[in-house]
Amino acid sequence: MAILPILPFGNPILRQKSKRVSNIDGSIQKLIDDMIETMRDANGAGLAAPQIGRLLRVIVIGLPEEEPFALINPQIVKRSGEREVMEGCLCLPGYRGEIKRAVSVTAKGRDRHGKEVRLKAEDLLAQTLEHEIDHLNGVLYVDHLQGEGRLYKIEGSEL
Repeated sequence: MAILPILPFGNPILRQKSKRVSNIDGSIQKLIDDMIETMRDANGAGLAAPQIGRLLRVIVIGLPEEEPFALINPQIVKRSGEREVMEGCLCLPGYRGEIKRAVSVTAKGRDRHGKEVRLKAEDLLAQTLEHEIDHLNGVLYVDHLQGEGRLYKIEGSEL
């Protein structure tokens, strides 16, 4: 496993759409392992392959106190409700933005073994799924900002 560099905000790769994964082979398994290690090292709740320069539809999620998992070719199939959340991104450290996300989502995709999975999620897991799947479509959380003054610099950050 390896800790990979996370692309900074402004890198054009972050704005591109990722390609579907057609074959879950050893290279995808290694990618997932490296992504989990990278996410943990950066203290993130999730990581999408484009954030490390790979335009593939792969995300990993590792919420506090839970075992990290991967979703391949994930998509949101249902959203319900709306709430305001403070969100950040490993590509833009030192900042948080106030945006709207769904209260709950249903997502589907494949796990690292190719098995089809369907997840019903609320709260932080729902938010993380939306955030990471947005990355696969070249969308960043700052694109969801409503008006000026909703992006906040975190005190003590070096940016």
